[in-house]
Amino acid sequence: MRSTIALDIAAPADLVFNLARDPRRWERLLPHYARSRSVEARLDAVVIDFVARRPLPLVGVLGLGLPVAWRARTWNEPATRRLRFVHVAGATRGMDVTWRIEARGPGTCRVAIDHDFRPRIAPFAAFVDRVFTRPIAGRTLATFRAIAEALADDRPSDSPAASPPT
Repeated sequence: MRSTIALDIAAPADLVFNLARDPRRWERLLPHYARSRSVEARLDAVVIDFVARRPLPLVGVLGLGLPVAWRARTWNEPATRRLRFVHVAGATRGMDVTWRIEARGPGTCRVAIDHDFRPRIAPFAAFVDRVFTRPIAGRTLATFRAIAEALADDRPSDSPAASPPT
């Protein structure tokens, strides 16, 4: 199953890429991420254990959520502003994820997250997409949008997109 979730961000593409490019920082940037820790460093990628909280109806407004865990090999491609994830453990093993961060005009961009998941039991992919992938990815995009737009608002209009502090 293939699915895409996307949104427009009123911030330069390079700023958004610089915010998102290192998923090891996500546990500090994204309130719904409980963990994003490196478990293995390779020459071309990093393997990261992720735990994100999937909001639950009614109690989600309290910041509570169902913990969802997975492990992914991840890397970024600066020339094309892509983030790549291949899930190597957990219920989503084999899922291939690509973030595409594309400039749309001066100071704006579109971020799309493509998921390709083909488990042995095909209906499982639709369940995972609807119940876990879309809620978590949607919240991740919305949070990065809020951070990027706040940073973009703080920059002088003639300033180039700067890397956020690490």
